[in-house]
Amino acid sequence: MKIGWQIKFKKIKDFLKKLPRSLSEHFLLTVLILFFLSLILSSFIFYNYIILVKKAEPQIIKKPLQFEEKIYQKILEEWREREKRFKEADLKEYPDLFKGLPTSPTEELTP
Repeated sequence: MKIGWQIKFKKIKDFLKKLPRSLSEHFLLTVLILFFLSLILSSFIFYNYIILVKKAEPQIIKKPLQFEEKIYQKILEEWREREKRFKEADLKEYPDLFKGLPTSPTEELTP
């Protein structure tokens, strides 16, 4: 069984070694085959992403959008609270953390 796999692997390996040379010997045929393969692939992609999308019917929303007044009021209240805290932050005085620190390394800390 192992010998059979080794023979098949050797044949595949030999084929792959000869492939670039055979493709370059038949350059025109290779280019034409690759061109037609690219046309087929691009037409398949075009069909899937353009034609099928246009044919599909849009989903109809059964329930129309509704304005939720309670949620809106909660959001407005939160904005008011944030604005109030923001304005209060300007009035609050913070201590200077760097006051009293030495300006030079030889200067001692003042209490």
